[in-house]
Amino acid sequence: MGAAASTAAAVNRRVCAHRLFGEMPLGEGDTGGAPPAAGCEGIDVLPDGVLAHILGFLPAEEAVRTSVLARRWRHLWKSATSLHVVAADGHFLGSVEKLVEFMDRLLPLREGASLDTCNLHLGDFSSEVRWHYFQVSDAEEDVLCRIDAWFRQVAACRVRFLRLVVCCEKECGGCPEHALLDLPLVSRHLKRLELRGVRLGSSLLDFSSCPVLEHLVFEWCDLSDAASTISFRSLKHLNMTSCMLKWDSRICIDAPNLVSFRLDNFAQMTPMLESMPLLVDAFVNITRFCGDQCNQLWHEYCDCEFCVSSESIGDDNSSSVLLKGLSEAENLTLVSEPIMFIFRMDLRWCPTFSKLKNLLLNEYWCVPDDFHALACILEHSPLLEKLTLQLFSKGPAHKVQLKGSINPRLRCASISEHLKTVEVMCEVVDEWILKVLKFLRMFNLFHPSCFNISDLCHVRGNKKISCINRSEMLPLTVWIFCCRLLLLSRGARKSDLSWMNCMVEVNCNTFDIV
Repeated sequence: MGAAASTAAAVNRRVCAHRLFGEMPLGEGDTGGAPPAAGCEGIDVLPDGVLAHILGFLPAEEAVRTSVLARRWRHLWKSATSLHVVAADGHFLGSVEKLVEFMDRLLPLREGASLDTCNLHLGDFSSEVRWHYFQVSDAEEDVLCRIDAWFRQVAACRVRFLRLVVCCEKECGGCPEHALLDLPLVSRHLKRLELRGVRLGSSLLDFSSCPVLEHLVFEWCDLSDAASTISFRSLKHLNMTSCMLKWDSRICIDAPNLVSFRLDNFAQMTPMLESMPLLVDAFVNITRFCGDQCNQLWHEYCDCEFCVSSESIGDDNSSSVLLKGLSEAENLTLVSEPIMFIFRMDLRWCPTFSKLKNLLLNEYWCVPDDFHALACILEHSPLLEKLTLQLFSKGPAHKVQLKGSINPRLRCASISEHLKTVEVMCEVVDEWILKVLKFLRMFNLFHPSCFNISDLCHVRGNKKISCINRSEMLPLTVWIFCCRLLLLSRGARKSDLSWMNCMVEVNCNTFDIV
């Protein structure tokens, strides 16, 4: 019985778009839904506005099918407050041709009814067909030609949240970025726009005709045709993830009202940020796809114009690329591959992070025997309350977590008096980590208070470690190092700590001094 029901459901989903709309019993003079009939029960007792809202949670094709339920339901789907068309990974009606026919009839039949949310996810339409280069069929090309029309028809429906995805892979590198028509988008109602897998020109990136747009997301988008300056005057939230930027010049981003900003895993040249006085949260991750790499990785001398070792760098702070624009943030994450020079170059004109309270840095800022980058940003953060160093550990789970507090009596005068906590997270403890801890100790920034270290050494209950092999010496060394710092901060004399070199007690994964 269950197999038969599943087969019937599968056959039903293959109904073509023409038949889908043909099932709708349209009567002469029917212009709207009928009111609830006397004595009705269940969902039928709800008013039309509520039912239209509920239909918005269904896939578009399922919402249309409700038109055959009863006379009252004939046109309710047209007023659905949300529209979800997912035509990828085997979803929807089963073929490219059916998608085209369905969409070409769906949007006109809605007669411009207002939308709150629209999600258009257009990718592959079967397990055999993928939108790879040189593998686009005529039917799929037909879809690509219509995407712009569907996109702008939806925008004209006073939609508030619009999401367009033109790829099916996790990474759109396997799909061609579809070039949207380079004309300005006009909408006085659009508040959130998410675009994935598309190429945008300079005119489309001009959102001055969308005065209430506040949230903008670009994922796997090609922005290489953008103008030299992109202005987002109304935006409060901007997310640029895995995007292609210009290779021959820097895009200048002017978004003075941003509250949150995310720049992650972009390709080509790093964009230049203008002032963001309202910024609260900022995340920047510079990966190997960035074009701002130091030539000293391959040559003895670096003669590139913008590199930190170049003699042609200017002296004014107008040369700052990222840090000046991020200097108003309250919560800041700065992550970079070691070969990238942007942050090191910006530190030549390091601004004051006048509002910064929480700072997360990776190993880029903690080069052994040269902690200039870390010291510089700490000295320019007068209100910093928490510092997190995430060293060679992507997270979210970390095998080693060291948490330290600050002794106000021994605090370095150049470091924020508000700094309360320093956390160090890593996968393994080696000499690099020990040097970082020693550097923090020089500034009196690390007085250990808690150490959560998993897989550090073999422990049985609360027993003493009686035998330590060579592989366990380094983890044990860092634990002894932290314990010594803690006792010294509490007034112990160095001569009283000799016992720590021969005996240590542990308490499972949380290490405490006994």
